[in-house]
Amino acid sequence: MSEKRFSAGTLLRLLFTIGLTAYLVYRANPREIGAALAGVDWRWIWAAIGLALVDRVLMGLRWIWLLAPINRRTLPPMRVIMRVFFVSTFVGTFLPSGLGGDAVRSLQLSQEGVPMSQSLASVLIDRVLGIVGILVASALGLVLYPALISDHRVGWVFLVTAVASLAALSMVYSETCAELGKRMCRLIPIKGLAEKIERLIDALLAYRNHHGAVTLVLAGSIGVQFLRVLQAWCLGMSLGMTAPFIQYVAFVPLIVLIMQVAPVINGLGASQAAFEWLFKIGGTPAAPAIALSILFVALGFVGILPGMYLFLTGGRSRVSGTSRTSESR
Repeated sequence: MSEKRFSAGTLLRLLFTIGLTAYLVYRANPREIGAALAGVDWRWIWAAIGLALVDRVLMGLRWIWLLAPINRRTLPPMRVIMRVFFVSTFVGTFLPSGLGGDAVRSLQLSQEGVPMSQSLASVLIDRVLGIVGILVASALGLVLYPALISDHRVGWVFLVTAVASLAALSMVYSETCAELGKRMCRLIPIKGLAEKIERLIDALLAYRNHHGAVTLVLAGSIGVQFLRVLQAWCLGMSLGMTAPFIQYVAFVPLIVLIMQVAPVINGLGASQAAFEWLFKIGGTPAAPAIALSILFVALGFVGILPGMYLFLTGGRSRVSGTSRTSESR
């Protein structure tokens, strides 16, 4: 029954993603979007691809730094860790938001002999720090482009995500906050859910003696966001857009945040809506903004090519669960 519910939910998300994307493209004039895409300057496209590859490597290193609390005797070799990262990134591309890929990464790492609680903690804190990095970059954008603050929708997206992410991060740096979080969990009427959240809080506490690694990863997360700003700027230049660089600094982190939390497949639909909405504030017409969003999503597929190769040449068995190491733990 659960598999049927999952399949139905995934199908609904897929239909919503396709429908929203088609509607936005149609509304923005498909001919104008096609003309913009047909006339791209490939020099800027190749520059964006280079930045995307650097971005992906930095994301992999960021996760490796977060494996510091794991006992070295149970930690897989570096090549195995990188394979897990790239394969899970590839698989997660076709799942709703980024959470599906996170689940695959946790499972794969546990199948390599790492206890599931530690595997899940590393992925969870990686996700939290990634979102905090987006929030920091977004806050800078709001300061540099204050016209955004006048739109209450920006404020709500930023506020809700900031509260949730900073609450999780506080449990890493403070045992008092972690204990408070546990007590609040006990007020949740759904017993199974409360127990799962408590276990996650315990897993986050594993990082209380590794603040240096957490801070390093947070800095890397902020760096990733500015790489994405540069990627979007290069793609905009390839389209001949005249939007100033400051708009990319202000808009792109918020767009990435929306793509992360929206219940769509690989950010499609949500990214088109966010690009059109925010760049319209800066004076960019809908057609080039939608064209930019299409290139930005397409660029994301460049980063999954190593994972696709590994998946097709051997990584698939790890996803399907042929190893049963984790079951004995």
